[in-house]
Amino acid sequence: MTRKQKKTLIRIIIAAVLLVICSAASYMIKDLPWWAQMAMYLVPYLVIGYDILLKAGRGIIHGQVFDENFLMAIATVGAVALGEFREGAAVMLFYQIGELFQSVAVGKSRRNIAALMDIRPDYANIERDGVLVKVDPDEVEIGTVIIVKPGEKVPIDGVIAEGNTSLDMSALTGESMPVSVSKGAAVQSGCINMTGLVKILTTKEFGESTVSKILELVENSGAKKSRSENFISKFARYYTPAVCIGAAALAVFGPLVRMVLGLSPEWMSWVMRALTFLVISCPCALVISIPLTFFAGIGGASRAGILVKGSNYLETLAKARYIVFDKTGTLTKGVFEVADIRAEGVDKSTLIEYAALAESGSNHPIAKSIQAAYPDADKSRVGEIEETAGEGVTAVIDGKKIAVGNERLMARAGAKIKAADGAGTVIYAAIDGVYAGYILISDVIKPTAADAVSALKGSGIEKTVMLTGDSEKTAAAVAAAVGVDEYRAGLMPEDKVAIVEELLDKKPPKSALAFVGDGINDAPVLSRSDVGIAMGALGSDAAIEAADVVLMDDNPTKISQAIKTAKKCMAIVYENIIFALGVKAVCLILGALGLANMWLAIFADVGVMVIAVLNAIRALRIK
Repeated sequence: MTRKQKKTLIRIIIAAVLLVICSAASYMIKDLPWWAQMAMYLVPYLVIGYDILLKAGRGIIHGQVFDENFLMAIATVGAVALGEFREGAAVMLFYQIGELFQSVAVGKSRRNIAALMDIRPDYANIERDGVLVKVDPDEVEIGTVIIVKPGEKVPIDGVIAEGNTSLDMSALTGESMPVSVSKGAAVQSGCINMTGLVKILTTKEFGESTVSKILELVENSGAKKSRSENFISKFARYYTPAVCIGAAALAVFGPLVRMVLGLSPEWMSWVMRALTFLVISCPCALVISIPLTFFAGIGGASRAGILVKGSNYLETLAKARYIVFDKTGTLTKGVFEVADIRAEGVDKSTLIEYAALAESGSNHPIAKSIQAAYPDADKSRVGEIEETAGEGVTAVIDGKKIAVGNERLMARAGAKIKAADGAGTVIYAAIDGVYAGYILISDVIKPTAADAVSALKGSGIEKTVMLTGDSEKTAAAVAAAVGVDEYRAGLMPEDKVAIVEELLDKKPPKSALAFVGDGINDAPVLSRSDVGIAMGALGSDAAIEAADVVLMDDNPTKISQAIKTAKKCMAIVYENIIFALGVKAVCLILGALGLANMWLAIFADVGVMVIAVLNAIRALRIK
């Protein structure tokens, strides 16, 4: 509890004790003059309400009349003026109790989010003259070697220059499983070093590091308000003056109508109805709980490694019915790997060994994938190597002529190849002119891709589409494996934009289309869709800049989790709007008919606000 909250709590306790004493005195002392009662009750009233009266006065002076302070001041001062001394003091007391509760709840929500995102490093260790010195991360330049001890946060992005350790990356990705890293591995700021001491060569300045980008994104998310928040803001601007006019009309026209009907006007009774009407009408529940719900939703998503740039994107994501995927890096790993080996006349290990040795001098991505499949090949066995652009390589290994490449190279080598099965790039091999089999190179599908697509369909997504620049055969194989409804192959970046625009025209009214890509090559499509989602963007500045929603790891199941989070958040928003407006509408009608007193008014204001705030905080808890 903050110092200000503690002071408010002390004032509440003092005012409550004084109010009990005043009530007891009024009960025990019969026929106490009205002026004595007023003087007695004004003490607890001013103890608890002086700041509300001051705020209302400042609002009137600055032309900002119609707010909750003005409503409380008018209602309670009016109650005191009508002789309802205890009720006036009680309304102010319970209003302050509600305000304190709301302040504590919001503070708790902010602390929870701050704890979830507590990844800002306080210092960086630099070795100077054999001594470790703590410096501000902002002072560390690119290329500096910093030392991170077990239990410390990695302050700046870099590459491990010495040592090995396990990293806790849960603050970035939401995943609790530690990640093992060693020399040469890239590390992001914000994760926690768990086991060994490591030296890290920095590759970015602190201001450009992952941790800074994430914190900036979360801090700025409140600037982009949703349509619901904007509606509530506009609603409050018109609603409060309207109810003030309504209360004034109730106080004036009620007695006049009675006079026209030949009845006693009962001015005091109608003015009391109007004051009760004002207390009931206070829009605190909506004005406080709706922004708090979005704030909590964004914080809960952040805990799971889902960064949402604003509540407007959270609202749009909840309406998503079409999901469009870029294949590479989203549904697949985005790296070439040996997917299959088919050998003829030799065993598979011999075939991949010869191919790795033949490709040992090449830096081509496909060559590197073959080398990675047999990393222990003895390069000293390799003789003359000849690389033919667009065809492959030939090499002398153990006195044998090995050819590794496409159909044209096999034809030149005199080897008669057999048809290859499977989607991907086929690399044929021949030994001394005799066909020895083929190696299938493909972009491997992520293990969770099929589950991710299935989960999306289970969460209300009507259509899933995959876009790729790969061949028809490869695209068809991936689409069938992961279960998307539709795919388009052989696309250029501009083709993807055109297809997204086509799908935008076809999607159901008041629904949204989300595009999921790696955020680097897909910037035009990310910006053209209703909401752009960057997948596996940890450490990628381009992804964080291009997308509206950033998933900080490579797990595609986070897409459905992001949508479920958005839907839960919007459900809570609508619950609060319907509940608050419904209760207030009923109580306002009862107040206008004279069937509601100040105590019911207190519930309609303070009670509804407390319930709405408690409901809003549920958005923090994301399963």
